[in-house]
Amino acid sequence: MEIRRRRFDFRKIVTLFYVAAFTTYLILGFQPAEATHYEISGSLNIPSIGLVSDVTTLELKDRKLDTPNTIVGSYTRYDSKIFLIGHSTTVFKNLNQVKVGSIIEYNGKKYQIVDTKTLAKSEIDMNILLAPEAHNTLVIMTCAGEILENQDATHRFIVTALEA
Repeated sequence: MEIRRRRFDFRKIVTLFYVAAFTTYLILGFQPAEATHYEISGSLNIPSIGLVSDVTTLELKDRKLDTPNTIVGSYTRYDSKIFLIGHSTTVFKNLNQVKVGSIIEYNGKKYQIVDTKTLAKSEIDMNILLAPEAHNTLVIMTCAGEILENQDATHRFIVTALEA
């Protein structure tokens, strides 16, 4: 009686492994991400840095504004000043490249940048930053400096623009 030995086919095992891994990737990898719904209230365009973003209106809650993850948030306390915020790792990743004199388009109006500055977070007085102005003013703020926990940073990059 002759005993046949089965040959171990390493290629079949590897192929089965890759098929299983690819199938798992297809099933798990293409699941929809958890979406955060924002009601869109406007748009922001900064041509000099190629930024185009939807804008959502923010409400002050417990003396805080919750920054949207991937679009711009807008807060207005006084008619003469619009305050925009966004993350420096997403929507405002190139904001620090804007130059004085550049144009910003916000909700169909044009604003010209008159100032850019980086301040330590501890140096910022939000009451002054949000105070009314004699001219229609747009203020944009994002994180700068050393990155801290909870999507925060040691400094803020602030852009001030006047309606053109």
